[in-house]
Amino acid sequence: MYHFSSDELTPTERYKLLSGSVIPRPIAWVMTEDVNTLNLAPISFFQVACGLMPWLALSVGYRNGKRKDTADNILTHEEAVVHLVDESLVKQMNATAASLPHDQSELDLINLPLVDSKSVSVPGLRDAKIRFETKLYDYKLLKDRAEHPVADFFFLEVTDMYFDEALMDPAKKYIDYHAFNPVARLAGPNYATLGPDFELKRPR
Repeated sequence: MYHFSSDELTPTERYKLLSGSVIPRPIAWVMTEDVNTLNLAPISFFQVACGLMPWLALSVGYRNGKRKDTADNILTHEEAVVHLVDESLVKQMNATAASLPHDQSELDLINLPLVDSKSVSVPGLRDAKIRFETKLYDYKLLKDRAEHPVADFFFLEVTDMYFDEALMDPAKKYIDYHAFNPVARLAGPNYATLGPDFELKRPR
C-alpha cells in the first residue's frame, strides 16, 4: 500500500487525498443572510451530527485565509436554511459555488423562487425537495498547528423540516431516497447520484 505521513503532505495534497477518499458526501446548499444580501452556497463537508437530537454538522473552510460569507452570516445571525440537492437542481447549485463580491447575492445567478420560513428570518428555495430551517446550536473555530484559523465548524439545530410530498410516507416518516435521487460530492469536479442499493440485516 502507498503510505503518507500527513506532516509530509502539502495542504492541497491532504485535501485531495481526504476529499477523494471520504465519498460520497452529501451537499448542504446553505442560505444565509447579511444585512441586505442573501447568500447561497454549497458545502460538502456536511453530515447529520446526532440521532437523538436534530443536529446537523457543517464545516466551512477558509478561503485564502479569510472566513467565507456563509460562516460570517451564521455567526452574526445564528440561523440558516439548509437545502439538500437533487439532480434537478445540480446546475443551479454549481452556479452558486462562484466566488462573488460580499455584497452580491448568488441568487442573482440563478432563477429560483423563494419561500418564507417559519422559525427563521432567512427564506428558503421553493423548488428544493428537502429543506431544513436551522438555528446555531454550537460553534468551534478550527485552527492549524500554527494557530491559524482554517475552518468554522457549526452544529445547527433543525427547527422545521420540509419534504416534497412525492418523497415520503407522512404516517411512517420514511423518505423514498430513490424518488429524491440526491446528488453527492466526489472529488474535484465530480458528482454522483444513487446507484443500485442492497440490504443487510443487522446482527442481533
